[in-house]
Amino acid sequence: MKTHIIHANSQSITVHESGGLGHAIVLVHGNSASGLTFRKQLDSPLGSKRRLVAIDLPGHGASDRAQDPGTEYTLPGYAKTLVAVCKQLGLDDAIFVGWSLGGHVVLEASALLPQAQGFMIFGAPPIGIPPSMAHAFFPHPAMAAAFSPHLSETQTEAFVAAFFKPDSTASAEAFKADVRRTDGNARLALAASIQSGAYADEIAILASLNVPLAIVHAEQEQLVNGAYLNALVAPTLWRSDVQRVADAGHALHWEQPLQFNALLEVFARHCQHQASVA
Repeated sequence: MKTHIIHANSQSITVHESGGLGHAIVLVHGNSASGLTFRKQLDSPLGSKRRLVAIDLPGHGASDRAQDPGTEYTLPGYAKTLVAVCKQLGLDDAIFVGWSLGGHVVLEASALLPQAQGFMIFGAPPIGIPPSMAHAFFPHPAMAAAFSPHLSETQTEAFVAAFFKPDSTASAEAFKADVRRTDGNARLALAASIQSGAYADEIAILASLNVPLAIVHAEQEQLVNGAYLNALVAPTLWRSDVQRVADAGHALHWEQPLQFNALLEVFARHCQHQASVA
C-alpha cells in the first residue's frame, strides 16, 4: 500500500492505494473514520490484483479540515471532493464502494460519475427527502455520537463498539484513533445538512441507476435496519436481492474481510462484464 496527497477543491486529500493494476475500485469510508479502515482490502490478495483506492474525506484521517464546514461537510460537498480526486487519478470508470457515510457519498456522486461501472453500498440505508431515519436505523444510543461535535472518551468507545457485532473481539483501536482525530464540525455540519434536506433523494437515485448496484448488509448489524433495505426498489440491484454477510456488524469489511473481499471481487467482475456488453 502507498499513501500520497492529492490537491482537490483547494484541499489536500490523502489517498491510499494498493499495489494491484487491475480495474480500479474506489473505497469511501464512514463517518469519523478514514481510508485506512479498508486496510484489510488494500493489503489483501484482492488489493494485489486490482487497483484499490481509498481516500480520507475532508476533516477525516490525514486530509485537510474544511475551510467552509457548512458546504464541504455535506453529502454534496463530499461527493464533489470524491469526483475531483477521481478525475485527477483517472478513476472515472471505476467501481465505487461506500461504507456507512461513504455509501451515501457515492450515491450522491453517482450523477457526476456517468462512466462508473457500478456501485456497492453497505451500512448505508438509502434515504429519501425527508429522511425516514427512524425506519432506516435502529434507535441505538450511539447514533447520537454520529452527529455530535465533541465526544468524550466514553462516547468514543461506545460509538466505535456499535460498528461491530455485539461482544465482538475485533480490534477497534484504529477506529477509535480515527474518531479522535476527526473534525467534530464534520459530524455537526452533516447533521444540519441532512435535517435541511441538502442532499439528493437516494430513493430516486436507486430507481434511476443504469449500472449494477450491490447492497450488502451484515447479519449482526447494530445500527442499520435490514428490514428497511428489503423494501427498497432498485431495478439494477445485483442478484435481485440484498447480500448478507454472516457473523459481522456495521464494519463488516473489517470483521469479515475474506467474505467481503470475495463478494466484492465477484461483483466487480459482474460490473465489468455488464460494461463490456452495454
